[in-house]
Amino acid sequence: MNHSLQCRCGALAGLISEPRKGSRGVCYCNDCQAYAHHLGRSDAVLDNMGGTDVVATLPKYVRFTRGADALACLSLTDRGLLRWYASCCDTPIGNTMRTFRMPYVGLLHTCLGTPDAIEASFGPVRMRVNTKSAKKSQPEAMPLSQTAALIRFLPTVLLARLDGSYKTTPFFAADGTPVVQRKVLSHQELEAAKNAV
Repeated sequence: MNHSLQCRCGALAGLISEPRKGSRGVCYCNDCQAYAHHLGRSDAVLDNMGGTDVVATLPKYVRFTRGADALACLSLTDRGLLRWYASCCDTPIGNTMRTFRMPYVGLLHTCLGTPDAIEASFGPVRMRVNTKSAKKSQPEAMPLSQTAALIRFLPTVLLARLDGSYKTTPFFAADGTPVVQRKVLSHQELEAAKNAV
């Protein structure tokens, strides 16, 4: 069964196939927090400890069915992750590496529906990463479930590299370049985002 994907205003929509092959985690890193603040969406993206609920899956499982022309991309720095969002309403969609040769996308909960719908499709949170950057108190570690999730997910990444399916992605063109031009934050924009954290 597919899981639907949609930006806040509904202009961009899509589907995620094989949702049970994804792995949910929460990232507390300062970069994810800065990104949410830069988009002006920290209230919707971050939990009360500064965490972002992310579903790790393969790009080949993601398909946009409407409004792909609203897809935009930025990086906090020139060497940073590609952070994809809907330009129509600044809804974060997902994060990828800078090359499609690493077949991974971390889809943010902001485009995946209600917490109950996310849990029904993708299961519970199994990883908490970069917890030292969390606000207030440090979240409880999940070493056993995190290890199990990585053992289950990493072979799918390797297989996608071996069978060439990493080239099937809505985020990169056939030649491996991003489907839209990436914006890199200026020094002033980055400092403002970091200061907001």
